[in-house]
Amino acid sequence: MRLVLFDCDGTLVDSAALIHEVMSRSFAAFGHALPTYEGTKSIIGLTLDIAIARLQGKAHVDSEAQAMAAHYKSIYTDVRADTGFQEPLFGGISEMMRRLEGDDGLILGAVTGKSRRGLNLIRTTHGFDKTFFVSRTADDCPSKPHPAMVTECCSEAGIDADRTLVVGDAIYDMQMAKAAGATAIGVSWGYASVDDLVAAGADHILDVPADLLAWLEVSDV
Repeated sequence: MRLVLFDCDGTLVDSAALIHEVMSRSFAAFGHALPTYEGTKSIIGLTLDIAIARLQGKAHVDSEAQAMAAHYKSIYTDVRADTGFQEPLFGGISEMMRRLEGDDGLILGAVTGKSRRGLNLIRTTHGFDKTFFVSRTADDCPSKPHPAMVTECCSEAGIDADRTLVVGDAIYDMQMAKAAGATAIGVSWGYASVDDLVAAGADHILDVPADLLAWLEVSDV
């Protein structure tokens, strides 16, 4: 039995436009210059208050970053309801997930910097209500790259880390996987470059979602 843990933003769903819009409105509400789109993409995957502090060039989360994070959460649902800011699945994800769900040798899970509410929206929107047996969010664990999201999922599923894969698009996903003793699988269609993923410890890179199916067939992890 193997455990496959998926990041969400940049891995399963293309949420950069939505995140950037909500982040920009939050920065504007507090009188700050708006972050660049590339800047926003660079912090996707981190817990929200840490992400905001990093965009501001702060070494640590302060009370303002916490207040901005609260504001972000308060407007997120309304912004998401705008049809121009949805979170579509990347091409091939739906087909890949259906195949994985049918494999009795796999347990699937999610490890995301989203809130529990954000993850639930993704599950409901894209028919993943019963897909993830285990999951950890920013509401449950320290921010990536801390390994807690992975180690807690492993414990709950009863699967050792050396039989666990973390699939993600961010350097934080790769670093988290390696810190937990899991296999780090990077995706090339997300928000970090392949070179950055490899430098962060990626054991393998997927070019399209179907590549994961092929890799699982030949891997002994």
